[in-house]
Amino acid sequence: MESAIIAVFVLGYLAITLEHNLKIDKLIPALAMMAICWAFIAFGIEDFQNWFDSGAHALVGGDGGFGELAKPEKMHMMEEGLLHHLGKTAEILVFLLGAMTIVEIIDYFNGFATIKSFIKTRSKKRVLWIFGFLAFILSAIIDNLTATIVLISILQKIISDRNIRIWYAGLIIIAANAGGAWSPIGDVTTTMLWIGDKVSTGKLFGYLFVPSLLCMIVPTFIASFLKPFQGNLPDEEEGVEENKTHRFGPTMLYLGLSAIIFVPIFKVVTHLPPYVGMMLSLSVVAIFAEIYSNSKFTMASVGANEGHDADGGSAHHSPVHHSLSKIELPSILFFLGILMAVAALESLGLLFNFADWLKDATPQLGTEMHEGGVSDLVVMALGVGSAVIDNVPLVAASLGMFTEPLDHELWHFIAFAAGTGGSMLIIGSAAGVVAMGMEKIDFFWYLKKISWLAFIGFLIGSIAFMVMRTLF
Repeated sequence: MESAIIAVFVLGYLAITLEHNLKIDKLIPALAMMAICWAFIAFGIEDFQNWFDSGAHALVGGDGGFGELAKPEKMHMMEEGLLHHLGKTAEILVFLLGAMTIVEIIDYFNGFATIKSFIKTRSKKRVLWIFGFLAFILSAIIDNLTATIVLISILQKIISDRNIRIWYAGLIIIAANAGGAWSPIGDVTTTMLWIGDKVSTGKLFGYLFVPSLLCMIVPTFIASFLKPFQGNLPDEEEGVEENKTHRFGPTMLYLGLSAIIFVPIFKVVTHLPPYVGMMLSLSVVAIFAEIYSNSKFTMASVGANEGHDADGGSAHHSPVHHSLSKIELPSILFFLGILMAVAALESLGLLFNFADWLKDATPQLGTEMHEGGVSDLVVMALGVGSAVIDNVPLVAASLGMFTEPLDHELWHFIAFAAGTGGSMLIIGSAAGVVAMGMEKIDFFWYLKKISWLAFIGFLIGSIAFMVMRTLF
């Protein structure tokens, strides 16, 4: 039965990787994979000899262990394990829902148009550096996926030539993924490690800020000498319509970003799970959104339409309800499916055993991570792997594979490798996939023009991390 479960996981994984070829949304195989894996565990529960207790993080097996238990006791342990994993997964999903809603509320008031007003230059090289640093900083605050969407949307208002834009989009992907790696709320995988009590905010910043910054700066510096970034951008065409700035837009932008930044502080002070702080932040932002929306409605009644009032519709609805309706629910369901499918493999102890094999089979590279532990090469391989397959299941698997304590350098290296390694292919990260959709970027164009820059950044950042960890 274990072989059947592994086969289901591999086939589901393959379907996720080939999403664009199969024309099937990746959430479908993820959800199917989750349900079938757990169903097979239930059907074959009597035959399993090992069980991984995630709560105690220990393998239950051997003489007098899981294999000797009666079926009702095994079923009880399975149900407890399923509930444990669902609870941990729900923490991540609720956190993401809160963050996504705050971002959509900011967008409801057209707050991101404020960022566009900061860009005055027409020099291609300067615009490249501006967008690189904006992506690096914004992704650490509102996550790399959202930062990419926002910046490419702004890019489309500034540059009308798509052939020029896609070069900027490629560098935005690298910068956004690099920025998301050093923040606990910058990337889903980093958030998973943070919520799973593997990394803390202070140590994450200390270990990864410099490697992540180099991962962004080096490719951007090299790209600035390439032909597409020489000279000046053509003047904006009059036909390109600029976004109107809502009078409450800047206020909601700064309020929303501050509320998201507040979440790690809330966790440090209260020691409560991050989703609790995110719900508090969402409630505060929502209160101001409702107040400002009422003000807008009053103005609309006397003919002073602005922002979303222009279409005559959304001004009469709650901004919170409107924002919730725009949440990427398929992404949430995908995370549910993939995390719970990986949890099935973890519960059977398969990931635990695979980790032991990996430690023994892989040669050490550089400084050992811990006594008899995981080599740098293993973690870098995870980073390269995240470019081919989704980094969410890779990190989810690592949570079940390794038992190192909070803030061990292994977890920080995994956060960096999984977060930045996905930049090497356009399908390797959520930021890349959304940029691919928004600008219709060809897979092989990215592979030829951008991938080598991303690889250099990943390599330089990894070396910088190996140096930085000696300081902590």
